[in-house]
Amino acid sequence: MRIPIHYNVRNLTVRKTTSAMTVVGIALTVAILVADFALISGLRTVFASTAHPAHVLVLRKGASGEVSSSLPRSAYEDLKFTAGIAQKETGDPFASLEVVTVINLPSVDSPEGMNVSLRGLTTIGIHMRNVAIREGRWFRAGQREIVVGTSIASRYPAARIGRSLTFGRGEWLVVGVMDAGRSAANSEIWGELGQISSDFNRQDTLSSVLLRAENAATLPALINTLNDDRRLGVNAMSERTYYENQTVAGAPLQYLGLLVSVIMGIGSSFAAMNTMFTAVSKRTREIATLRALGFSRGSVLVSFLIESIILSAIAGVFGCLIALPLNNFQTGIGNFVTFSEIAFQFQVTPTAMLGGVAFAILLGGIGGFFPARAASRLHITAALKEV
Repeated sequence: MRIPIHYNVRNLTVRKTTSAMTVVGIALTVAILVADFALISGLRTVFASTAHPAHVLVLRKGASGEVSSSLPRSAYEDLKFTAGIAQKETGDPFASLEVVTVINLPSVDSPEGMNVSLRGLTTIGIHMRNVAIREGRWFRAGQREIVVGTSIASRYPAARIGRSLTFGRGEWLVVGVMDAGRSAANSEIWGELGQISSDFNRQDTLSSVLLRAENAATLPALINTLNDDRRLGVNAMSERTYYENQTVAGAPLQYLGLLVSVIMGIGSSFAAMNTMFTAVSKRTREIATLRALGFSRGSVLVSFLIESIILSAIAGVFGCLIALPLNNFQTGIGNFVTFSEIAFQFQVTPTAMLGGVAFAILLGGIGGFFPARAASRLHITAALKEV
């Protein structure tokens, strides 16, 4: 014979103060955990949105990122006609030679300045990416003009249309704001390859080459061909792999969030345990009566365990509601691969919320088991004698 659920719900409402304190403690723990999940999900969304399934990124052998890569122009001339690279209608290959460096700009959050990625590229590089001009126009070849991503325009007051930024050998006019959806390009500044490379003395040694394979199926073969060519001395990888590796930018915060959640979870579990032990101590005669009515030890144990889990599930939902306003909140984080800031939006996904509720239920199960076992082991005669 099982004890009905409404019995547990009624007991939780009777103990409003202790129940509320336990809910708050577990809810805050869940909120931190969900926020941690939302951060990593937001970063992964940015990098997944940036990568094209048929794109190959070519760096100097041994380089881990575009900023640290120095690829000679001669290597580009040798590899751009490799078999397996898609071609335009004109017969020219989809191959974009690019230079990437870092400049410092004062932002809303950091008046002293933050590192921002600066990319020099040509028209083919723009055409190969899913970007569009939101305001203004694209830069013109041979001109000291730049286009900034939407995140740059919103977070850096100096990077607005009509204003000038000073870097390299002089001033650069902001002529446009580009919208790249949720991709990392929104956190970059683009300019004409010749002008950018000249300002940073990198006319002959640039950063990377972006290639487009004929299709996703031929991409592995193209990568192997490039990597096996010792004459080129390059490190080719899929663009998706390159950006997936950059999720390491959020690893310290992810581990810190998990550590804080675990520490708070231990405290919350003890809080739930204390709440349930208090309930047991105040309901010994009631428990004895249940046993006298024929409810087994197992029924009592399960009943008190369910009571703790219900309390924790409510706390889990409450914790998700606390974290929900973070959804689509935009911020920036330092990227250890590009040495610059990348903007992203927190993504409070259903998976993150389900994980938060599951974590709360786990805490409730751990915190409620020992009090539930203690309740099930009460002796009927001794409990009935207590006043």
